[in-house]
Parts: sequence; structure tokens; C-alpha cells
Amino acid sequence: MDKILVLKKRKDFLRVAKGIRMIVSTVILQAAPSLSKDPVPFKIGYTVTKKIGKAHVRNRTKRRLRAAAQAIFPAFGLPNVEYVLVGRYNTADCPFKVLKSDMKWALKKTNTLLMEQKNQQNTQANVSDNSAATSPA
Repeated sequence: MDKILVLKKRKDFLRVAKGIRMIVSTVILQAAPSLSKDPVPFKIGYTVTKKIGKAHVRNRTKRRLRAAAQAIFPAFGLPNVEYVLVGRYNTADCPFKVLKSDMKWALKKTNTLLMEQKNQQNTQANVSDNSAATSPA
């Protein structure tokens, strides 16, 4: 199985947090387009706050997020997109099948929103290019 690229820098997490957010019962998925000009595969970051519990609970939550992402993202992750998975209060305790299905649903929904956003930006760019080309200089 291919290695998943991981976000590690705080500035990347903060930038992705300003993007699209999808909240489901077991996980929060945040996504934003990558700043890279070259085509790159998707990247994933994992985070769990101290509100969730002590260190062993947070570690278990992150392990489960990584395992579910390893199963789901290679098939559904978009290139040139960065994702952040945020653990919730029940991520460590829910059945793994439920975690995977919630993550899959959130990922599909987020990808749809990202594609719509990209198409909208392309449409606006085409309209501005056409208006600049047709207006007398």
C-alpha cells in the first residue's frame, strides 16, 4: 500500500482549518486545496485536542484515525488537496466500521464541495478573461 503524505507544520493545519469543514458524529474533516503549483497527491493531518481525554485516549484516537484513513483515502482522496482529520469525543470508542463509513461519507461530501468550488472559480476566471478580451482597450 502506498505511503500517505502527512501534514506536520502548524501553519498547514491553520490554513486547512479555514477551508471546507464537514462534521459527522465520529470525526471532523477539514479540507483545502494545496498551495503547490505542481500536481501532488493528497496530504493528511491528524489532530485530537486535550478535551477528548488523557494521553492514552488521544493516542488511541489518532491510531484509529490513521488506520481508517489508510483504508479510505487512497480510493477517494483528491490530488492537490490537503485534509485534516480531527478526533471527536467518541472516535476512540465507536465501532471501526462506523468510523470508516462516517469518514467515507464526509470525504465524498467534502470532495463534491471542493469540485464545485473549483468549477466556480474556473467559471469566474473564464468570464473575466472573456470580458477583458472583448472590451476595447
